[in-house]
Amino acid sequence: MEPINYQGALQKPARSGFNARSTASEVIKGINISGKIAIVTGGNTGIGLETTKTLAAAGATIIVPARDVKKAEKNLQGIPNVELASMDMMDPGSIDAFAATFIASDRPLHLLIHNAGIMWVPLRRDSRGIESQLATNYIAQFQLTARLWPALKKAHGARVVNVSSHGHHFAPFDFDDPNFLYREYDTLQGYGQSKTASNLFALELDNRARAFGVRAYSLHPGSIGGTELAREASPELFQKMGFFDEKGILRPEVAASLKTIPQGAATTIWCSTSPLLNDIGGVYCEDADIAALAVYQGASAGVHPYSLDKTNAKKLWELTEKMTGITFNIN
Repeated sequence: MEPINYQGALQKPARSGFNARSTASEVIKGINISGKIAIVTGGNTGIGLETTKTLAAAGATIIVPARDVKKAEKNLQGIPNVELASMDMMDPGSIDAFAATFIASDRPLHLLIHNAGIMWVPLRRDSRGIESQLATNYIAQFQLTARLWPALKKAHGARVVNVSSHGHHFAPFDFDDPNFLYREYDTLQGYGQSKTASNLFALELDNRARAFGVRAYSLHPGSIGGTELAREASPELFQKMGFFDEKGILRPEVAASLKTIPQGAATTIWCSTSPLLNDIGGVYCEDADIAALAVYQGASAGVHPYSLDKTNAKKLWELTEKMTGITFNIN
Protein backbone atom coordinates (compact mmCIF):
# COMPACT_ATOMS: atom_id res chain seq x y z
CA MET A 1 0.00 0.00 0.00
CA GLU A 2 1.21 3.51 -0.84
CA PRO A 3 2.71 5.81 1.81
CA ILE A 4 0.57 7.81 4.22
CA ASN A 5 0.54 11.62 4.01
CA TYR A 6 1.91 12.13 7.50
CA GLN A 7 4.16 15.21 7.60
CA GLY A 8 3.01 16.01 4.05
CA ALA A 9 4.83 13.10 2.41
CA LEU A 10 2.38 13.14 -0.53
CA GLN A 11 1.82 16.91 -0.79
CA LYS A 12 2.95 17.41 -4.36
CA PRO A 13 0.78 18.86 -7.15
CA ALA A 14 -0.68 16.18 -9.41
CA ARG A 15 -0.54 18.39 -12.51
CA SER A 16 -4.29 18.20 -12.88
CA GLY A 17 -4.39 20.76 -15.66
CA PHE A 18 -6.75 22.97 -13.66
CA ASN A 19 -6.10 26.22 -11.82
CA ALA A 20 -7.68 28.88 -9.60
CA ARG A 21 -10.02 29.99 -12.41
CA SER A 22 -11.32 26.52 -13.27
CA THR A 23 -15.01 25.96 -12.55
CA ALA A 24 -16.87 23.01 -11.09
CA SER A 25 -18.45 22.13 -14.45
CA GLU A 26 -15.02 22.18 -16.15
CA VAL A 27 -13.53 19.90 -13.51
CA ILE A 28 -16.25 17.25 -13.82
CA LYS A 29 -16.45 17.31 -17.62
CA GLY A 30 -16.38 13.78 -19.02
CA ILE A 31 -16.88 12.14 -15.62
CA ASN A 32 -20.06 10.06 -15.19
CA ILE A 33 -21.23 9.41 -11.64
CA SER A 34 -24.65 7.98 -12.48
CA GLY A 35 -25.93 5.77 -9.69
CA LYS A 36 -23.64 7.26 -7.05
CA ILE A 37 -25.11 8.56 -3.81
CA ALA A 38 -23.73 11.69 -2.15
CA ILE A 39 -24.45 13.61 1.04
CA VAL A 40 -23.54 17.30 0.90
CA THR A 41 -23.85 19.23 4.15
CA GLY A 42 -24.64 22.88 3.55
CA GLY A 43 -25.60 21.82 0.05
CA ASN A 44 -28.30 24.44 -0.36
CA THR A 45 -26.27 27.69 -0.29
CA GLY A 46 -23.03 29.09 -1.70
CA ILE A 47 -20.43 26.64 -2.95
CA GLY A 48 -22.43 23.82 -1.39
CA LEU A 49 -25.34 24.58 -3.68
CA GLU A 50 -23.00 24.70 -6.68
CA THR A 51 -21.56 21.34 -5.57
CA THR A 52 -25.07 19.86 -5.37
CA LYS A 53 -26.01 21.18 -8.83
CA THR A 54 -22.79 19.89 -10.40
CA LEU A 55 -23.00 16.39 -8.93
CA ALA A 56 -26.70 16.09 -9.73
CA ALA A 57 -26.09 17.13 -13.33
CA ALA A 58 -23.47 14.37 -13.58
CA GLY A 59 -25.99 11.74 -12.55
CA ALA A 60 -25.60 11.36 -8.78
CA THR A 61 -28.37 11.31 -6.18
CA ILE A 62 -27.70 14.03 -3.61
CA ILE A 63 -29.01 14.10 -0.04
CA VAL A 64 -28.85 17.61 1.43
CA PRO A 65 -29.29 17.85 5.21
CA ALA A 66 -30.25 21.37 6.28
CA ARG A 67 -31.12 23.24 9.47
CA ASP A 68 -33.61 25.51 7.70
CA VAL A 69 -35.56 23.05 5.56
CA LYS A 70 -37.92 25.67 4.09
CA LYS A 71 -35.03 27.82 2.90
CA ALA A 72 -33.25 24.76 1.51
CA GLU A 73 -36.37 23.62 -0.32
CA LYS A 74 -36.62 26.99 -2.05
CA ASN A 75 -32.92 27.06 -3.00
CA LEU A 76 -32.93 23.50 -4.33
CA GLN A 77 -36.09 23.84 -6.38
CA GLY A 78 -35.71 22.49 -9.90
CA ILE A 79 -32.53 20.50 -9.27
CA PRO A 80 -33.03 16.82 -10.18
CA ASN A 81 -32.09 13.84 -8.01
CA VAL A 82 -32.02 15.79 -4.74
CA GLU A 83 -33.42 14.61 -1.40
CA LEU A 84 -33.81 17.07 1.46
CA ALA A 85 -33.52 16.19 5.15
CA SER A 86 -33.37 18.00 8.47
CA MET A 87 -30.11 18.28 10.42
CA ASP A 88 -28.48 20.86 12.70
CA MET A 89 -24.66 20.71 12.80
CA MET A 90 -24.65 22.14 16.34
CA ASP A 91 -27.06 19.51 17.67
CA PRO A 92 -25.49 16.06 18.19
CA GLY A 93 -28.91 14.43 18.54
CA SER A 94 -29.96 15.87 15.18
CA ILE A 95 -26.82 14.49 13.51
CA ASP A 96 -27.46 11.05 14.96
CA ALA A 97 -31.10 11.09 13.83
CA PHE A 98 -30.19 12.08 10.25
CA ALA A 99 -27.50 9.40 10.04
CA ALA A 100 -29.77 6.73 11.50
CA THR A 101 -32.42 7.47 8.87
CA PHE A 102 -29.88 7.15 6.08
CA ILE A 103 -28.43 3.92 7.48
CA ALA A 104 -31.95 2.51 7.75
CA SER A 105 -32.40 3.06 4.01
CA ASP A 106 -29.73 0.38 3.49
CA ARG A 107 -28.05 2.36 0.72
CA PRO A 108 -24.31 2.71 0.12
CA LEU A 109 -22.74 6.15 0.43
CA HIS A 110 -20.20 6.98 -2.25
CA LEU A 111 -19.53 10.62 -1.38
CA LEU A 112 -19.71 12.35 1.99
CA ILE A 113 -18.95 16.03 1.45
CA HIS A 114 -18.55 18.05 4.64
CA ASN A 115 -19.23 21.46 3.14
CA ALA A 116 -21.19 23.18 5.94
CA GLY A 117 -19.28 25.57 8.14
CA ILE A 118 -19.35 28.82 10.08
CA MET A 119 -16.76 31.57 10.29
CA TRP A 120 -15.69 34.49 12.48
CA VAL A 121 -18.58 34.31 14.95
CA PRO A 122 -18.83 35.53 18.57
CA LEU A 123 -18.18 33.05 21.36
CA ARG A 124 -20.94 30.45 21.47
CA ARG A 125 -21.02 26.88 22.73
CA ASP A 126 -23.11 23.84 21.94
CA SER A 127 -24.96 21.74 24.52
CA ARG A 128 -21.70 19.93 25.35
CA GLY A 129 -19.80 23.15 25.96
CA ILE A 130 -17.84 22.88 22.71
CA GLU A 131 -16.98 26.19 21.01
CA SER A 132 -19.29 26.69 18.03
CA GLN A 133 -16.72 26.92 15.22
CA LEU A 134 -15.00 23.77 16.44
CA ALA A 135 -18.37 22.02 16.89
CA THR A 136 -19.64 22.93 13.42
CA ASN A 137 -16.47 22.87 11.33
CA TYR A 138 -14.90 19.73 12.78
CA ILE A 139 -16.74 17.85 15.53
CA ALA A 140 -19.86 17.48 13.36
CA GLN A 141 -17.68 16.08 10.56
CA PHE A 142 -16.24 13.45 12.91
CA GLN A 143 -19.64 12.49 14.33
CA LEU A 144 -21.44 12.29 10.99
CA THR A 145 -18.64 10.23 9.41
CA ALA A 146 -18.61 7.84 12.36
CA ARG A 147 -22.37 7.34 12.22
CA LEU A 148 -22.36 6.85 8.43
CA TRP A 149 -19.34 4.52 8.41
CA PRO A 150 -21.35 1.35 7.58
CA ALA A 151 -22.77 3.04 4.46
CA LEU A 152 -19.35 4.35 3.38
CA LYS A 153 -17.87 0.88 3.73
CA LYS A 154 -20.80 -0.63 1.81
CA ALA A 155 -19.95 1.55 -1.23
CA HIS A 156 -16.73 -0.41 -1.89
CA GLY A 157 -15.10 2.80 -3.04
CA ALA A 158 -16.09 6.02 -1.25
CA ARG A 159 -14.63 9.45 -0.64
CA VAL A 160 -14.99 11.77 2.34
CA VAL A 161 -14.26 15.40 1.45
CA ASN A 162 -13.72 18.05 4.14
CA VAL A 163 -14.10 21.64 2.97
CA SER A 164 -11.41 23.27 5.10
CA SER A 165 -9.68 26.61 4.51
CA HIS A 166 -6.39 28.41 4.16
CA GLY A 167 -7.59 29.84 7.47
CA HIS A 168 -5.99 26.82 9.14
CA HIS A 169 -2.84 28.98 8.98
CA PHE A 170 -4.40 31.19 11.67
CA ALA A 171 -3.85 28.61 14.40
CA PRO A 172 -2.70 25.09 15.21
CA PHE A 173 -5.03 22.95 17.29
CA ASP A 174 -4.85 23.88 20.97
CA PHE A 175 -4.93 20.55 22.82
CA ASP A 176 -4.73 22.28 26.21
CA ASP A 177 -7.73 24.55 25.75
CA PRO A 178 -9.70 23.82 22.55
CA ASN A 179 -12.90 25.39 23.90
CA PHE A 180 -11.46 28.69 25.18
CA LEU A 181 -12.20 27.94 28.81
CA TYR A 182 -8.96 29.42 30.11
CA ARG A 183 -7.78 31.77 27.33
CA GLU A 184 -9.42 34.83 25.88
CA TYR A 185 -11.63 34.02 22.94
CA ASP A 186 -10.36 35.13 19.56
CA THR A 187 -12.66 34.28 16.67
CA LEU A 188 -9.82 33.93 14.14
CA GLN A 189 -7.98 31.54 16.46
CA GLY A 190 -11.18 29.55 16.88
CA TYR A 191 -11.75 29.40 13.15
CA GLY A 192 -8.15 28.50 12.45
CA GLN A 193 -7.97 25.62 14.90
CA SER A 194 -11.31 24.23 13.63
CA LYS A 195 -9.90 24.05 10.10
CA THR A 196 -6.60 22.60 11.30
CA ALA A 197 -8.68 19.92 13.03
CA SER A 198 -10.57 19.22 9.80
CA ASN A 199 -7.27 18.69 7.97
CA LEU A 200 -5.94 16.38 10.68
CA PHE A 201 -9.18 14.41 10.61
CA ALA A 202 -8.99 13.82 6.84
CA LEU A 203 -5.37 12.72 7.24
CA GLU A 204 -6.06 10.18 9.99
CA LEU A 205 -9.37 9.00 8.52
CA ASP A 206 -7.63 8.18 5.25
CA ASN A 207 -4.98 6.22 7.10
CA ARG A 208 -7.55 4.16 8.99
CA ALA A 209 -10.22 3.78 6.30
CA ARG A 210 -8.29 3.17 3.09
CA ALA A 211 -8.12 -0.59 3.71
CA PHE A 212 -11.93 -0.54 3.30
CA GLY A 213 -11.87 1.48 0.06
CA VAL A 214 -12.69 4.79 1.74
CA ARG A 215 -10.38 7.74 1.02
CA ALA A 216 -10.44 11.19 2.63
CA TYR A 217 -9.37 14.68 1.56
CA SER A 218 -9.36 18.24 2.87
CA LEU A 219 -9.33 21.37 0.77
CA HIS A 220 -9.25 25.13 0.55
CA PRO A 221 -11.97 26.36 -1.83
CA GLY A 222 -10.41 29.81 -2.19
CA SER A 223 -11.62 33.24 -1.13
CA ILE A 224 -15.04 33.55 -2.66
CA GLY A 225 -17.47 36.41 -3.18
CA GLY A 226 -21.21 36.07 -2.77
CA THR A 227 -21.49 33.46 0.01
CA GLU A 228 -23.09 33.75 3.45
CA LEU A 229 -20.05 32.44 5.33
CA ALA A 230 -18.81 35.73 6.80
CA ARG A 231 -22.23 37.23 7.48
CA GLU A 232 -21.47 37.80 11.19
CA ALA A 233 -18.01 39.29 10.70
CA SER A 234 -17.56 42.98 11.53
CA PRO A 235 -15.92 45.52 9.18
CA GLU A 236 -13.19 45.90 11.83
CA LEU A 237 -12.33 42.22 11.48
CA PHE A 238 -12.00 42.57 7.70
CA GLN A 239 -9.74 45.57 8.26
CA LYS A 240 -7.61 43.51 10.64
CA MET A 241 -7.35 40.86 7.94
CA GLY A 242 -6.28 43.48 5.40
CA PHE A 243 -9.36 42.97 3.23
CA PHE A 244 -10.88 46.41 3.88
CA ASP A 245 -9.10 49.75 3.85
CA GLU A 246 -9.39 52.33 6.67
CA LYS A 247 -12.74 53.50 5.23
CA GLY A 248 -14.20 50.00 5.34
CA ILE A 249 -14.04 49.53 1.56
CA LEU A 250 -12.92 46.26 -0.01
CA ARG A 251 -9.40 46.70 -1.41
CA PRO A 252 -9.29 46.40 -5.24
CA GLU A 253 -6.52 43.79 -5.16
CA VAL A 254 -8.62 41.68 -2.79
CA ALA A 255 -11.70 42.00 -5.00
CA ALA A 256 -9.65 40.94 -8.03
CA SER A 257 -8.46 37.79 -6.22
CA LEU A 258 -11.92 36.55 -5.23
CA LYS A 259 -13.28 33.46 -6.92
CA THR A 260 -16.78 33.10 -8.26
CA ILE A 261 -19.00 30.47 -6.66
CA PRO A 262 -18.54 28.01 -9.60
CA GLN A 263 -14.76 28.46 -9.23
CA GLY A 264 -15.03 28.04 -5.46
CA ALA A 265 -16.77 24.67 -5.82
CA ALA A 266 -14.21 23.33 -8.31
CA THR A 267 -11.79 21.87 -5.76
CA THR A 268 -14.59 20.08 -3.90
CA ILE A 269 -15.70 18.52 -7.18
CA TRP A 270 -12.12 17.60 -8.08
CA CYS A 271 -11.53 15.90 -4.74
CA SER A 272 -14.85 14.08 -5.08
CA THR A 273 -14.44 12.75 -8.62
CA SER A 274 -10.93 13.05 -10.07
CA PRO A 275 -9.37 9.78 -11.27
CA LEU A 276 -5.97 11.25 -10.33
CA LEU A 277 -6.94 10.64 -6.69
CA ASN A 278 -7.97 7.00 -7.12
CA ASP A 279 -4.79 5.78 -5.42
CA ILE A 280 -3.94 8.67 -3.12
CA GLY A 281 -5.66 10.13 -0.07
CA GLY A 282 -5.15 12.14 3.07
CA VAL A 283 -3.96 15.12 1.04
CA TYR A 284 -4.94 18.77 1.26
CA CYS A 285 -5.96 20.35 -2.03
CA GLU A 286 -6.49 23.81 -3.52
CA ASP A 287 -7.18 25.18 -7.00
CA ALA A 288 -8.35 21.72 -8.15
CA ASP A 289 -5.01 20.05 -7.46
CA ILE A 290 -2.98 18.73 -4.55
CA ALA A 291 -1.47 21.69 -2.71
CA ALA A 292 2.19 22.15 -1.96
CA LEU A 293 3.49 22.33 1.59
CA ALA A 294 3.71 25.86 2.97
CA VAL A 295 7.41 26.10 3.72
CA TYR A 296 7.42 29.46 5.49
CA GLN A 297 5.22 31.30 7.97
CA GLY A 298 2.69 33.60 6.32
CA ALA A 299 2.60 31.71 3.01
CA SER A 300 -0.37 32.75 0.89
CA ALA A 301 -0.95 29.22 -0.41
CA GLY A 302 -0.28 25.63 0.54
CA VAL A 303 -0.87 23.57 3.65
CA HIS A 304 0.81 24.21 7.01
CA PRO A 305 2.83 21.17 8.19
CA TYR A 306 1.26 21.20 11.66
CA SER A 307 -2.08 20.24 10.14
CA LEU A 308 -0.54 17.10 8.60
CA ASP A 309 1.37 15.97 11.68
CA LYS A 310 1.09 12.28 12.57
CA THR A 311 1.21 12.78 16.33
CA ASN A 312 -1.37 15.60 16.20
CA ALA A 313 -3.70 13.54 13.99
CA LYS A 314 -3.75 10.53 16.27
CA LYS A 315 -3.97 12.66 19.42
CA LEU A 316 -6.91 14.63 17.99
CA TRP A 317 -8.82 11.45 17.12
CA GLU A 318 -8.49 10.21 20.71
CA LEU A 319 -9.43 13.62 22.17
CA THR A 320 -12.49 13.87 19.93
CA GLU A 321 -13.75 10.49 21.07
CA LYS A 322 -13.45 11.71 24.68
CA MET A 323 -15.10 15.07 23.95
CA THR A 324 -18.06 13.50 22.14
CA GLY A 325 -18.40 10.11 23.79
CA ILE A 326 -18.26 8.57 20.31
CA THR A 327 -15.97 5.61 19.78
CA PHE A 328 -15.14 5.59 16.06
CA ASN A 329 -13.75 2.12 15.44
CA ILE A 330 -13.02 1.46 11.79
CA ASN A 331 -13.42 -2.22 11.06
